[in-house]
Amino acid sequence: MPHVLIVEDEPSIVTPLKFLMEQEGCSVQIVSDGAAVMPAIAAQRPDLILLDVMLPSRNGYDLCRAIRERPEGNDIAIIMLTVKGREVDIEKGYAMGADAYITKPFAVADVVETARSYLPDE
Repeated sequence: MPHVLIVEDEPSIVTPLKFLMEQEGCSVQIVSDGAAVMPAIAAQRPDLILLDVMLPSRNGYDLCRAIRERPEGNDIAIIMLTVKGREVDIEKGYAMGADAYITKPFAVADVVETARSYLPDE
């Protein structure tokens, strides 16, 4: 069963993402604070991270870079979800190591469709 880590502090986004990812057959863990991300990854390595940029304690750009710096971090798909939609922000997301970058507001179904392409085949 693929494991998805949702890193998002907005409940109105977390709830439908969690539900739809579970419908896709994934186990889901939710973290709402940037400081809790690296310990969560150490406890159970996710196959996919849905990563908000604007978080309490530590931003998503820094987290994405930190994940990619770890040897096991290159095997984790990272999709950034953010209101930061300027070209410079998008370029920064990819430069930090994001596999995909989706700007808010978004249709949750579109996020799940993108996520599906990064999940391992059963």
